Amino acid sequence: MGVIDEVKQKLDIVEVIGEHVPLTKAGRTFRALCPFHSEKHPSFYVYPERQSWHCFGACNTGGDVFSFIMKKQGVDFGEALRLLADRVGVTIPSRLEPETGKNEREKVYQVNAAAAQYFHNLLLNAPDGEKARNYLASRGVAPESVTKFQLGFSPNSWEALKQYLVERGYAESELVAAGLLIEREAGETHDRFRNKLMFPIFDMRGRITGFGARVLDDSLPKYLNSPQTPVFDKSSTLYGINLATAAIRQQDRAVIVEGYMDVITAHQNGFNNVVASMGTSLTEKQVGALKKLTKNVMLALDADAAGGEATLRAVSYENSLNAEVKVIILPQGKDPDEVIRENAQIWQRLQEEALPIVDLSLIHISEPTRPLYISYAV
Repeated sequence: MGVIDEVKQKLDIVEVIGEHVPLTKAGRTFRALCPFHSEKHPSFYVYPERQSWHCFGACNTGGDVFSFIMKKQGVDFGEALRLLADRVGVTIPSRLEPETGKNEREKVYQVNAAAAQYFHNLLLNAPDGEKARNYLASRGVAPESVTKFQLGFSPNSWEALKQYLVERGYAESELVAAGLLIEREAGETHDRFRNKLMFPIFDMRGRITGFGARVLDDSLPKYLNSPQTPVFDKSSTLYGINLATAAIRQQDRAVIVEGYMDVITAHQNGFNNVVASMGTSLTEKQVGALKKLTKNVMLALDADAAGGEATLRAVSYENSLNAEVKVIILPQGKDPDEVIRENAQIWQRLQEEALPIVDLSLIHISEPTRPLYISYAV
């Protein structure tokens, strides 16, 4: 466990924030008058389960315990970390160098956590992050979802992240190993992610293994992922698994979609057993990870040719799961994000009407030109 994770694990965000503002319990949350602007009615909420906070008033910002201290005391991330580490008795190595004796994987987790916090704070507070904030608002992403998924923004700079992390004691070689920097033949390095909406990718234990990124214009490719690293393997990754694990176990069912926004919108609307396959093709490794939680899987891949082909290829995983795989048939031209935003009740109905993948395969064999979607509109 890195220094950042250790400090967060030992802290109680309610206790920390409660020292700066009187909190009132409201169900499973706490609320107060926002300490960052004047108001008569409480719009500031603290979420103990997620160890996060958010102001739904004039600030419209939020984050974790580090971002609260940064904003409240006007300090940078490094100083906030030092203040909170002292509070819980965690020793920070000189110049925040990764702890000696930690293996390569732990170092990558640590630098990813620091990068995610950097991107998240830029999305919430930086003027350059406005276009990313506007994009999320246009897609109906609520502020609390921004905090819950720790979404971020990478600035339009070749070395902004590199300079930030190097100043905090991380070696360029560690940033390269984490996939955050690209190294040229001459040994020069620069930031991999620039001017993009950032999606930190967590594993089942809540550690950040890598990042997905989306352009904010019409350039291609639209999405960029971290490369293969000691902790990130796209073929074994399920986006949102850290937040979906409890619901999958409770409901004994996992719903697999394609994209980041599909997962975020689903969770925002209470469908918390949804994860994404990081692309159209479900893999054996991803199925293996889900088998630890449930044998009941539903696929809801996009209603296009690529999604249909990927769905049919997944028929072989019934043997791996030793259970029936079902397919949610989406309306033509719609992805789960669109369906849920337009009518969450239809999404619920589509799950109830999901077809066994074997039946779908037989239909395709007999009618190979028949598209794998339904024609009615939502």
